[in-house]
Amino acid sequence: MPDCIFCKIVRGEIPSYKVYEDDKTYAFLDISPVNMGHVLVIPKKHATDIFEIEEAEWNSVTSTARTIAHALEKALAPEGINLVMNNRQKAGQAVFHAHVHVVPRSEGDRYKTWLGKGFSEAEGETIAEKIKAEL
Repeated sequence: MPDCIFCKIVRGEIPSYKVYEDDKTYAFLDISPVNMGHVLVIPKKHATDIFEIEEAEWNSVTSTARTIAHALEKALAPEGINLVMNNRQKAGQAVFHAHVHVVPRSEGDRYKTWLGKGFSEAEGETIAEKIKAEL
């Protein structure tokens, strides 16, 4: 995609703080990090989101995200690590090139995870059946 900012990073048209690269993935520091060491892992081949990325590319992205998590563990000794992927605008996706955030965490950081709402037994059964029907 000629105008995609992440594609431009992969092509070297826009600078980045690259931390890892292989034949299918590219990992670099987020320029607006939640915490220091926040890394984005992207497929080199453009895909908009989880619904568009090919399985081989997705497997490479998740493998690289795991590699980055291990490197962050050794380099920064965070108290935890989140792997996050936002898909589509309503889920918070801001750059429409598939990417996984690898976020080092520590007590007192400002990053918040979601609070669950819970559900009734009937709601759980209904939703579980709808999902299973699509598998």
